[in-house]
Amino acid sequence: MSEELGTLAERLLAHARQCGADQSEVWLQEASQLSATVRLGVVEELRQATSRVLSLRVFLGQRVARASASDLSWETLEQLVRRAIARARLASEDLFAGLPEYSPSFPSPETLALYDPEFERLRAEEVIARARETERIGLSLDARVRNSGGASFRAVRSMVWGANSRGFRGHFRQSTASLSVNLLGESSSDGAQVSDYWYSVSRQLARLESCEEVARRAVERVRRQFGARKIPTHEVPVVFEPLTAAELLSDLFGAVCGESIYLKRSFLAESLRQKVASEYVTLVDDGLLPGGLGTRPFDAEGVASQRTVVIERGMLNNFLCGAYAARKLGLAATGNGTGDGEAPTNFYLVPGFSSAEEILASADECLYVTRLLGQGVNLVTGDYSRGAFGLWVEKGEIVHPVHEITISGNLRQMLAGVEQVGNDLDLRSQFGAPTIRIRAMTVAGT
Repeated sequence: MSEELGTLAERLLAHARQCGADQSEVWLQEASQLSATVRLGVVEELRQATSRVLSLRVFLGQRVARASASDLSWETLEQLVRRAIARARLASEDLFAGLPEYSPSFPSPETLALYDPEFERLRAEEVIARARETERIGLSLDARVRNSGGASFRAVRSMVWGANSRGFRGHFRQSTASLSVNLLGESSSDGAQVSDYWYSVSRQLARLESCEEVARRAVERVRRQFGARKIPTHEVPVVFEPLTAAELLSDLFGAVCGESIYLKRSFLAESLRQKVASEYVTLVDDGLLPGGLGTRPFDAEGVASQRTVVIERGMLNNFLCGAYAARKLGLAATGNGTGDGEAPTNFYLVPGFSSAEEILASADECLYVTRLLGQGVNLVTGDYSRGAFGLWVEKGEIVHPVHEITISGNLRQMLAGVEQVGNDLDLRSQFGAPTIRIRAMTVAGT
């Protein structure tokens, strides 16, 4: 299949040149998905599908246009090229537009553990069985867990092929599987209903958490919400568990990507090579992490992936740039380009040495944030406000769950206020973090 996609890419580049393009770029992806969703033992959805998509960028001088298609017949693609070139002629010139410089080498996909051939042996019956078994176990562990929002197993394998008129040629295979369950519980004392979930995701089937583990973690997360209370508004230390700390990093990514910087849409726009966080904060974007969900040999512009230390012991040393932002800012591309902005690879906070239990025990009282709700982040000012669920902790002991609260602060002050970083790094998405403790945030309750 890679040979077929490669031949098509070469043919399309040649056709774009014949039609007048000065530079051009082609990306093709073929993906096969097998997934099932089960609720209360009944299969609600079973999907088995293969899709192809092609994206094209053409440049006339420093005018650029994009086009895409899922129909890869040559007649359709010829028209796609003509339409893209026609749009490029109407576009305004941009002094920073253009393909990145050609990089003759990038990491071998085989060294990055992106693909598991076991995916090829998966069958619908096994996918359904895993989802059904996960839900069954979850509903059997606690009598108060009486209902389910469903369990899902999803497996995707794909081939990516890229080529451009500056000499870049590259392709790789990748695979990803996930298993998840959402459970609903009802308190036996007050009848309050709560829900929570757990999931596992991996590029390797053998490294996926078992049905029992996913179900058990989901039940534990439901259990800990029974008996939730409100708390008064005050300022306290706040501890983020790894999943919620990762959400915090997903907000922070937008403040260090090149597009936000040159558009002045980041509170860190003027802070390069300045101290912006406590010494406990080292933040990395690593596109070379073997088996990482964001790992890839090159980005969507053909720039080789790399490991970039964005913040090192509190110092902001790098922004994450695609080719366009790199030219605008006079910096180097970091392998995060998408063609029209930046995307993370594996963006994570380097773990420390304390356990979560030690972090919780380090404050007389604190809020342990276990779930975040809504959107309330202003990257221009750094102002941060999110709805939350959590656990109230006193002298290292969980006293009771907390609900109907909002946590607020400012990202710059929050970064400076990181006092402890845990040893429990969780990388189950492209954003990863360990447990972290922030000196103080405002918790708004009653």
